[in-house]
Amino acid sequence: MSDKTISAAEPQSGRHQVNIASLLAEFYASTSTLATFDEVTECPPIYGQLLDHHSHMTVTVEAFHKDEVDVVVHRSRSVLDDGESVWQNDPLLKTDARLAIAERTVTYSREITLVTHNTGKVVQYGLVRLDPSTLGREVWLEIASGEIPLGRVLIKHNVLRSVERYQLWKVTPGVALASLLKTDPGETVYGRTALIRCNDQPAIELIEIVR
Repeated sequence: MSDKTISAAEPQSGRHQVNIASLLAEFYASTSTLATFDEVTECPPIYGQLLDHHSHMTVTVEAFHKDEVDVVVHRSRSVLDDGESVWQNDPLLKTDARLAIAERTVTYSREITLVTHNTGKVVQYGLVRLDPSTLGREVWLEIASGEIPLGRVLIKHNVLRSVERYQLWKVTPGVALASLLKTDPGETVYGRTALIRCNDQPAIELIEIVR
């Protein structure tokens, strides 16, 4: 499986801005429900190893935990070509219905956790917003299925991409993040905002928080 990730020493000049407030607003009317975020220039060493780089988090956390990870999609939202928002929280939603929604999606966002395959440990929280038009149809439909971590889909399909780490954050979990990460409210963790460009286009915005 070829990995065509392009390393980026620094995000490109004149770059697309990853706005953490805008990303959080996809799912949270009040940011503090999820967590409190304080920007930092560096993280403690272990968190720095996990976050302070220009690589896919899927690959990074699998190497760190020496285990593959599975994705759990907790909530997802598609904005359709007519402006309608469709929430896909129902695991019983039929495949053909999901496909019909995906075919009309112009913006897609989801809230996920990554869980180690063998031990079932929650190792990462993620909030993702992407533009399906920047991805090939097969790639987009596989992401929309919610069955495979996003980074692994891009690697599997050999998508030409670059990962740009933007800001680092000291994160104090609120009730929602503590529940999703299986940690205590108020326990300090760290995260980052990042952008993935696909075929030279800003394609995927991310908040990624690890424990």
